[in-house]
This record gives sequence, structure tokens and C-alpha cells, in this order.
Amino acid sequence: MSSSTATPPRRIETIRFARPTTGQQDEKPKPKLPVKYDVLLHDQLRKNTKGPWCPSFSVAFRILVLIRFCSAIYSNISDCDEVYNFWEPLHYLDQGYGFQTWETSPVYSIRSWAYIALHLLPARAVRLLNLDKRQSFFAVRAALAIFGALCESKFYRAVVEKVNPHVGRYTLFLLATITGMWSASTAFLPSSFAMMCNMVAFSYALELPSRLNNQRTFAAILFFALGGIVGWPFSLAASIPFILEELFVYGKDKIKPEVYSIWIASRWVRLVQGGLLASLLLVPVVAIDSLTYGKLTITPWNIVRYNIFPSSSTGPELYGTEPWYFYLLNLVLNFNIVVPFALLSFPALLITRSVEYKRLGARPMADESSPFVLLTMRLAPFYLWLGILTMQPHKEERFMFPIYPLLCFNAAVALYLIRGWMEVAYIKATSSPYKASRSSLFGTFTLCVILLTSFISISRAVGLTKYYHAPLDVVFHLQNVELPRLLNATNLLITPTPAAAVDDGKKWVSTSKYEEDERHQVDLSPVKTFGGLKLCYGKEWYRFPGHYLVPEGVQAEFVKSEFDGMLPGHFAPSKEGAAGLWAWSRHGARRGHPALNDRNQEVLEFYADVSTCDYLIDSDFPLRHSDPESANLEPRYVTDAGTWDKVYCHEFLDAANSGRFSRLLWFPGSFWKENGFGFDGGNKFGEYCLLRNRKLAEERESRDWSKAGTVAGSN
Repeated sequence: MSSSTATPPRRIETIRFARPTTGQQDEKPKPKLPVKYDVLLHDQLRKNTKGPWCPSFSVAFRILVLIRFCSAIYSNISDCDEVYNFWEPLHYLDQGYGFQTWETSPVYSIRSWAYIALHLLPARAVRLLNLDKRQSFFAVRAALAIFGALCESKFYRAVVEKVNPHVGRYTLFLLATITGMWSASTAFLPSSFAMMCNMVAFSYALELPSRLNNQRTFAAILFFALGGIVGWPFSLAASIPFILEELFVYGKDKIKPEVYSIWIASRWVRLVQGGLLASLLLVPVVAIDSLTYGKLTITPWNIVRYNIFPSSSTGPELYGTEPWYFYLLNLVLNFNIVVPFALLSFPALLITRSVEYKRLGARPMADESSPFVLLTMRLAPFYLWLGILTMQPHKEERFMFPIYPLLCFNAAVALYLIRGWMEVAYIKATSSPYKASRSSLFGTFTLCVILLTSFISISRAVGLTKYYHAPLDVVFHLQNVELPRLLNATNLLITPTPAAAVDDGKKWVSTSKYEEDERHQVDLSPVKTFGGLKLCYGKEWYRFPGHYLVPEGVQAEFVKSEFDGMLPGHFAPSKEGAAGLWAWSRHGARRGHPALNDRNQEVLEFYADVSTCDYLIDSDFPLRHSDPESANLEPRYVTDAGTWDKVYCHEFLDAANSGRFSRLLWFPGSFWKENGFGFDGGNKFGEYCLLRNRKLAEERESRDWSKAGTVAGSN
């Protein structure tokens, strides 16, 4: 066909309408851009995608506070120093009696009443609910749980926003599940308080220093000082890397050589100003301690002087020394496989600097700080603290508490960097960054590590409760079963009728039968009629849980055992009211028993005659072969049926005769308990018992107490 006869193409006309500009048509909402943070570590895969899910501050707090409440209820008291130097003085402020150690004697005054008094509010708040002092113990622990969860949540969010979201997530999971944090978070110890303050301080210190960022400097200094002045002075050592960074590291500042001297002078001035401002915290601490002790007292200095500049006959070494590897073994118990990751964090950073510098960001110019240096300063506190404490002869588990969260942080950084090496190796093997970005291998690796350490930690925490909770269970039985039985046997038991309990809880009626019924509340105030029942501790003195868990009307005493050091004495009787201007202070805090000494010398007058004890707490391990010489001081009271009746016994782990591994962890079922999966012999148990003096009990229960002036009502 010729071109002249070809059919011309059809012409189609279209009409286009303008897009509405006044909201006449609904537009699809634009997807939210991924949240970007000014971080130190940069992801190399999936850079332009939304980052990993990280719980908000409020979600993290709710997760952590639930776990910490469980710790407050179920965790043991692992250190007798917590009881005698903090729970007992608090009980003295609250109730007017308790044990006094030489540390709280005004002669030595190395324990701060200001720190102790911070916990008085939750202890007394339970009185508004007509609860007894046992609930005060758990109210204090609950307050510690809330405060700790707040600090942990802030620290976690700072890691997310200032270091890396992945690192932040790992840190949160470790904080939530690790055994060390389970124990330390609700411990009534200055080192735990310092740990919480350090978390808040580091949440500010993780920001980059800048001449325009005064908030970072002053907030970090304030919380470091709060943990050191109110809590434990030695925790200030953890702030040394921050101070060096504040003085010498550029951070966000870009400094030319010609203005360097002016810049560094301004940094020094700002640091000194922050230090002077934070030192004002000493004023209320010194005031409270001086009023309580009755003389000018600077408790932080007294602690430092005793530990760093002791005399020839005193010093912390009197209370035991440990080998250099003590903390490494202890950390493995509390942090399991997390410890190697924490120790490898700085070597891992060095390797990353060589093989994958992009993960640290762009290489710095001459007038900028290196990301490698900035991250090193944030990893340094853990190494510094571990090194300082390892060099000290006297070592205790609680001394590591201030750095527990940073151990989790260091481990999280190492885990993230190792994951980065895996990504680099995968890309080199496949020559495909796309395949690497789609692979689940790296997430699976980190998930397995987190799940494994969580599983071990939870097993360890449950094991501690299952194996060693007997000291708290026994005194619970004393209050809730044995004392009501005693009152019933002496016709002194009084309970409210169900109707009275509903009305006002104050109308009490007598009954001759003790009923275990939740509708009836047992009033234990008639126990005071007996003139002070004696609950004695012998070789179990260091597991005494404190007077908050011992019912009113029961007096705790010590009987002689093989221990030949100094045990606490009782605070001098106090006068209700005020000492000076402080209504919560008591006159007995200004007096110390003259026999209290700082040389750990035994005081025989602090012991009671075992024959005068109405009840005795004792442990018995049949598999242990006792030394004939120690049988006189530590006889097997449990087997002396002629003198002592078994009131209640709870199983207690015989660690010396149990398997090396099975005693560390807990698994359900009896096979692990008995065989330890067959490789280490399993666990062996003894008894932790409440014993009743048969002779004294018969005399008491045969007497007519109807005319003894029973006190009705509830305390």
C-alpha cells in the first residue's frame, strides 16, 4: 500500500482537571520517616529503613518496674552489712530499737543517717493503712524498685538516642533479666543508691560535650556527686573518664589551634562551677548527720579516711581479704556469658576501627574529636572500676554494684560490634550487600545470645530464691503461725469479728480458737504481755533478716558460736520525740556502747545465754562432719529433742556438698535436684529451722495470763 492511501492516525482529545488545593480530596498520609539519632555507632545495612523497635521511656519503665517489684518481694538479703548498718538503723529511727554496729557509733560515725533517713518516708507510710512493720520492709523495697526502674529507663533511652538503637535494645534486655541487677536494684545499700545515680549521670554523660551544652555538664556532675555524697564516696571514681572528656575532648566543638587555650579555660571554669554547685549537697548531709550523732560529722570523709588512711590496728582488711580474681568469678555468677562480652568491648572497638571504620562515622578533621575516642571514654568506666577494686585486698560483692549497668552497656556494645563483623564477612563472601540486608543470620545471632543469657540469669535468680530464702520464710512462720498458736495456747489470742473487720477494724473480741481464715486478722499485741520473747541466733547471725521481719514483742539476741569477731549490740534506749530540731531522730543514736570498736574484737557481753532463749534459729547439714572442738560452741541443736522442739524447718542448700553447677542454677523437676543431669552429683540440702525451748514453753503455757494486763488493739 502506498503512503498516499494510508489511513491517518486517529486524534484523541482528553480533558484534564486541576488537582484540588483546598482539602477537597483526601490524600494518603505520608509514611513517617525513620527516627534518626545523633549516634556514635552507625548501622551499615538497611540505612534508609526504619530502625529497630525500641520501647519508649514509659514502656521500658513499666516493664522494668514489674520485674523490680518481683525482686522486692522475692529476692534474698545477700549481705549482712545491709541488715546491720542500714535496715537496723532505719528500724531504730522508725520503731525505737534495733542493733547498732560500730559504724553507726558516734565515736566512728562512718554511716550516714542522711542516707538512712531517705527511706523513712515509705517505711512510715504503711501506718496510714494500719499495716504492721513487716509491710514497712516491703514498702521500702517497693520504693527502691520504682526509683531504680526510673533510672534504668532513662539510662536505656540515652543509649538508644546517643549510641545506637540496637545497643540500646540489648542494654534494656540485659538490665531487665540479668541476675546482678535483680539483686542490686532493691538492695538497701549505698552502693545500690550510687548505682542508680550513676545511671542518671551517665545518661547525660553519653551526650557529646559542647561549649553550648551546659545541661550535660551540670546534670552529670550533680548526679555523680549525689551518688558519692549521699551514697558511697568511692563511686565518684566512675566519673573520672567523664571529667577527662569534659576537660580535654572537643566533642561537638570544632576548635582551631589559635583559640585552643581560651576553649580549654572555659571548659575548666565550667567544670569547677559544676563541682562547687554539686558540693552544696554536703550541707544537708552534714547537717542531718551532725544533729543525729550530736557532733560535727562529715560522714563521706570518715568513710574515705577509714578505708584509705587506716591506723596500724584498723582497716577494711580486718574483715577479710580475697584473691585478685574474686570479682571476675563473682561477676560470672551474676552476669554469666555477659562478662566476656563486656571485657571484649574495647578490643572489639579497636578491631572495628581497623576493619570497618564506617560504623564509627566519618573520619574526623584535625579540629574534631574522633568517634573512636568518644566511644572509648564511654567504655572506660567499667575497666577503671574493675581495675581499682581488683587491686584492693578487701573485696565484697556489693562494691561492684555502682558499675553493674555499665557492664551491661559494654557488653551490648561488644555484641553490636561483633554483629558488624559478621555483616562484613557475609558481604565479602557473597559480594552482595543486598543479600546481607535481607539475611536473618545477624539478628538470629544476637537474639540467641540475649535469650541464652536471659535463660541463665532467670534460672540463677530462681535458684537463689529456692535455695536460700529460708531465713525469711522462717521468721514469716514465726509471725503468722507460731505466735498465734502461742497466744491461743495461753488464751490471749484475739481476732476481730468479720463484721468488725469490715466496719472499722478496731473492735476486737476474744476467742479460744485460732482460725486460719483470711477474714480474721490476728492481733499480736498481746505478745508484749510475755515481757519480751527472745529469738536467738548462733552461727546463723549473718543471715538475720532484721527487726522489720521480727514481730513486735520479740527481742533478737545472739548466742556464742565459733565466730570470734565483733557482733552488733543494741542501740541505747531512745526517747520518743526530737533530738534537736529533727522529729525523727532519737537520743540513742548519739550514744554508742563503749565496747563497740573498729578492730573487730569480740565483745562477750553482747551474747545471751542459750538457755534463756525462747526460740532459736539454727541450720543443720547432716552431710557436714563437724569438728569435735566446735561441737561445744555449735552443737546440733536440731537433734537435741530433749531441749528444743522443731517448730518449722525449711530446706536450705548445702552448697559444700552439692554439685559445682547444679547449685548455681535451678531447673524444674527432681532430676536436676538429685542428679544435676548426671555430671556433678546434684544438690544436697540441710534444714534451716525455728526451734522452741521446750522447758520455757511449758512454763509459759501452763501459767494463767488472764490477769497480766493484755493490751487490746492493733499496732
